[in-house]
Amino acid sequence: LINSGFSRLEDSLYLSLYSCIFFHPIYEYLFMILFLRVLIVLSYFFIVALLGIIICLFRPFNPDNTRICGRLFSIGGLKILGIKMMIDGKEHLQNMQPSIVIANHQDNLDLFVHGGVIPKRTVSVGKKSLRYLPLFGQVYWLSGNIMIDRKKSKASINSMTETTEALKHKNTSIWVFPEGTRNKGENLLPFKKGAFYMAKQADAPIIAICASAYPKHINLNKWHAGDVHVRILAPIQTKDISQEGLNDLCQSAHNKMNETIEELNQIVLAKN
Repeated sequence: LINSGFSRLEDSLYLSLYSCIFFHPIYEYLFMILFLRVLIVLSYFFIVALLGIIICLFRPFNPDNTRICGRLFSIGGLKILGIKMMIDGKEHLQNMQPSIVIANHQDNLDLFVHGGVIPKRTVSVGKKSLRYLPLFGQVYWLSGNIMIDRKKSKASINSMTETTEALKHKNTSIWVFPEGTRNKGENLLPFKKGAFYMAKQADAPIIAICASAYPKHINLNKWHAGDVHVRILAPIQTKDISQEGLNDLCQSAHNKMNETIEELNQIVLAKN
């Protein structure tokens, strides 16, 4: 987390440092807000990571560990960052069957934003190298997330089998960022099709979670940094979709999420 650095927070820090060269009192005040926020949120991150390890040691690899740890990161993290989050569509997560959950991936702060909406018994597919990150990597591993070595095709095939097994026989959902990388709050990137193949292989529904483009709308130099609006969309059924129809399904999901994110952006802008 330190290495990747809260890209939005990092930009604000550079701006504040530059401004302080001129010794203007207002810039010194803004820098103090940001400096304290960085210090407190990093301390909170390490405290929650330690607490998460303790929780996971008592129930290792339980698929609900991800939701519990996500909530802990989100509840305090958003308060410290001064971000207010609104959530629509929570009813779609009630009594949901094992599903593929897809979400837009914007920034390192997704940990705090999406952490607040992770459904019960949901794990993600992540790089094997994540387990070596101090504290966070151990929490991620002990939470039961599926670790893959992307450099080895055989390992990727095995992970596909593991996700299908989890969906069909372990009452577990799988969280995927179909863009494959952060879009930094810009337009939704093209989707990789892995999530849709997984869904079809298990005949599992797909649930899309959309967050407004918060990297554009928040200012971490302010006490109230800004708002982020999240919407959970109705499940997309895959049972009657053929393998040949997966490309259309992928594009349809992308279009729907893109429209929803733009709508959420307008709602956030109207409040500012």
